[in-house]
Amino acid sequence: MELKTNGLMETKKVPTYYNLVNGERKPSSTGQTFRISNPADKREILGEFQQSNAADAAEEIDFAQAAQKDWERVPPPKRGEILYKAAQIIETDAEDFARTLTREEGKTLPESRLEVYRAVDTLRYFAGDGRRLNGEVVASDDPDVLLYTVRTPLGVVSIITPWNFPIAEPAWKISPALLCGNAVVFKPASLTPLIGWMFTEALIKAGVPPGVLNFITGPGSTVGIELVRNKKVAAISFTGSYDVGVTIQKAMSEDGRMPRIQLEMGGKNPLVVLADADLDKASEIAAKGAFGVTGQACTATSRIIVEEIVADRFTQMLVKRAESIRVGDGSSADSDMGPAVSESELAKDLNYVAIGKEEGAHLLCGGTRLEDPPHKHGFFIRPAVFSEVKPGMRIAQEEIFGPVVAVLRARDFNQAVELANDTEYGLSSAICTRSLEKANEFVRKINAGLVKVNRTTTGVSVQAPFGGMKHSSSMTFKELGRSALDFYSYTKTVYMGIRPP
Repeated sequence: MELKTNGLMETKKVPTYYNLVNGERKPSSTGQTFRISNPADKREILGEFQQSNAADAAEEIDFAQAAQKDWERVPPPKRGEILYKAAQIIETDAEDFARTLTREEGKTLPESRLEVYRAVDTLRYFAGDGRRLNGEVVASDDPDVLLYTVRTPLGVVSIITPWNFPIAEPAWKISPALLCGNAVVFKPASLTPLIGWMFTEALIKAGVPPGVLNFITGPGSTVGIELVRNKKVAAISFTGSYDVGVTIQKAMSEDGRMPRIQLEMGGKNPLVVLADADLDKASEIAAKGAFGVTGQACTATSRIIVEEIVADRFTQMLVKRAESIRVGDGSSADSDMGPAVSESELAKDLNYVAIGKEEGAHLLCGGTRLEDPPHKHGFFIRPAVFSEVKPGMRIAQEEIFGPVVAVLRARDFNQAVELANDTEYGLSSAICTRSLEKANEFVRKINAGLVKVNRTTTGVSVQAPFGGMKHSSSMTFKELGRSALDFYSYTKTVYMGIRPP
C-alpha cells in the first residue's frame, strides 16, 4: 500500500538507518532524522537517516581512538584479508548495490555497476598491499648500525566524501586508511548516505573490529566541523567543493593544529581537439566526458578547445551526439543519462545555462528541463552544448558540475594549451591528436594532475596516483596507488645499533 504525504509517495514503513558506532547501530542524540529520495522520482522515499550533531561525532571519534590501539597491532596481512572478504561480500550482492546506487544518486545502471566494481577492485588492490606494507633497508654509514624505515599508522582519520561517487570514493579512502592500521570515522554526503551505509556494513561483516570503522550522517556545519576540528583526529581526507576545502584548511590554521590533510576539490577540465585528430572519435570522447554520469564528476569535460580550422565540423558532430542522448530514469535500459542528483543541482545547471546565454555564448542544443510525464517528478535536464564561448565567460571558468559543456576556438596548438591552462583549477585534462610530438608537448605544458591522450578526461585506475593542481587540490598527498599508503601512514627511520660504540 502507498501513502501520499505532502505530494510524496512512500510505502507505509520508511526504512530507518542508524549511525554505526563501535560496531552497533545507534540513533543520533538529537532524535532528529532526514529523508532521502530518488532523483528520478522524488516521490520515492529511500530511507530516513540520523541528523547527528557535533556531540555524536565526538563520541564516534572517542570510540575510534580507543579501538585504534588494538587495530594497529593486527598484522597488515590480516587487515588485508578483511578487505578481501569485504570485496567478496560486495561482489556477491553487486547488482543490489548497483540498483541502490542508481535509485539514490541517479546514474544509469551500467554506470552504477561500473562504480560498484570499481569499489570491489579498490578493496582488492589495497588488500594486496597487506603483504607489501613495508619500509626499506637503507645503506648505513656505520658498519655497526642497521638503518631502516617502518610504516606506522596515524591514529584516527576523518573521511568526508561527496555525493557523486558515493561508493567508489569511500572505497579509495577507507581501504588504505584501514590497511595502514588507522581507525576511521566516515561521514558520507547527506544526499547519498545509503550506499555508504551499505559499504560500511560490508566491511563490518567482513571482520573490521568494533570502533575501528564508524559511520555518521548529519550536516557539515556540525558533524563535519567536529570531524575536522576535534583534537583527537590525526588526519582528514576530504573530497568536495573548493569553498568547503578552503574552509577546512583555514580551520586547521586557526586552531594551530597540524593534522595531515588531503583535499581533493573541483575541476574545470579541458579537452583539446587538434585539427589532425580523428573528429568522429574525438566527438565521442568529448560527449562521454561531458555527459557521462550526467556531467556530475570532478573530472568531467567542461571545456572543449578546438583548433579553428575544424571547429565548425567538430561542434556539429558533438551536437549530434548530445541530441541523441536519451535522458531518463537510470534504472531503465532505455536511458543513456540519468537525472541531476537534486533539485538544487538541477537549478544550478539551469542557472548556468541562463548565464551562458546572457554572456553571449550560443546555446546550440539542450539546457532545458524535461517535464513531460516520464520526467515530471525527477530532476532531468537535456545535455547542453555552448559555442562561441570566450575565455573570460563564467561558463568557461566556473565549475558547473552538470551536463553543460563550453566549446572554445583556438588558432593553433599553442593557443589551445594557453586556453586549457586559463583556469584556477588543474585536475584533469586531455588531448585528441595523431601527433606524438604534440601529445608529448601537451603533457609537458598542461597544468593538471591528470593528463590523457585520445581518452576522456574522466576515469582513473586504482593503481595510479590521482590528484590535482592549483585549486583542485591541497597539493599534499595524492589518492590511490602507493601514494595513498604514504598519506595514511608515518615513516619512522630506525638506527639499530648492533653493538655499543
